Amino acid sequence: MTRQLVTDTQNTWCPGCGNFSIQHTLKNVFAAMEKEGKSLDDVVLVSGIGCHAKIVDYLNVNTFYSIHGRTIPVATGIKIANPNLTVICCSGDGDSYAEGLDHLIFAAKRNIDITVLIHNNRVYGLTTGQYTPTSPLGFKGKSTPSGTAEYPLNPIELMLASGATYVARGYTRKMDQLKNLVMEGIAHKGFAFIDVLQICATFFPVSDYYSSRVYELSDHNRTDFESACTKAREWDYNSDAKIALGTFFERSLPSFDEKMGQHRMNAVERERAIQEFLITRT
Repeated sequence: MTRQLVTDTQNTWCPGCGNFSIQHTLKNVFAAMEKEGKSLDDVVLVSGIGCHAKIVDYLNVNTFYSIHGRTIPVATGIKIANPNLTVICCSGDGDSYAEGLDHLIFAAKRNIDITVLIHNNRVYGLTTGQYTPTSPLGFKGKSTPSGTAEYPLNPIELMLASGATYVARGYTRKMDQLKNLVMEGIAHKGFAFIDVLQICATFFPVSDYYSSRVYELSDHNRTDFESACTKAREWDYNSDAKIALGTFFERSLPSFDEKMGQHRMNAVERERAIQEFLITRT
């Protein structure tokens, strides 16, 4: 019997919210995984706090609500405890670029084998419109009525500098491409980071801005780190430059959970050798 992938829980996102696109992208990804014979019982979806977090109520897979900024530590613990699981994080720009930034950086540095989707609407939507680390300079919101005095950070550049082994950007109005990026991220053995430009229809409706500027990366060598950095710097979340969508960088390195598993095996082997030695001495 085919699993019902979308739950019957009442959806409370605002009409026009980009979270709907991410929800249905994941639904399509899960359907494709089922078609390939993979068990969705081995999938865990972890969320934080924010509008994005409601996604765990709407998708019929194993889920875990974490607290604000702590999505990635929870996902890391789940993956280390059971490396056979497919662990996906849904987190907001306020969730992982502000409160949880240290966890994001260290997950990239450690190359933990999880897939992180950042619902980057560039505003705190759940608390009705405060600025986040990716809001543009001069953003006027509830906490900055005169406009922010801060430049936004560039998450793609940050993740490249932090050692992420898969770095991509998607857009909620490019669902086919976003599905491909998520499936690539899940298949990647290591830390997969996907910054998703997501529309907040209520507090930061910038779909026209994005749609007139986005383009898909082509003829780009995703194994070239310097080229990835150059592409990442084309748009700094504040300018009117073109916005690249797609995979910026990918490389293969041993994952943190693989290395932890080897440490556990070595510890068991050492304990066995000690026990055998003690037996021979008695």
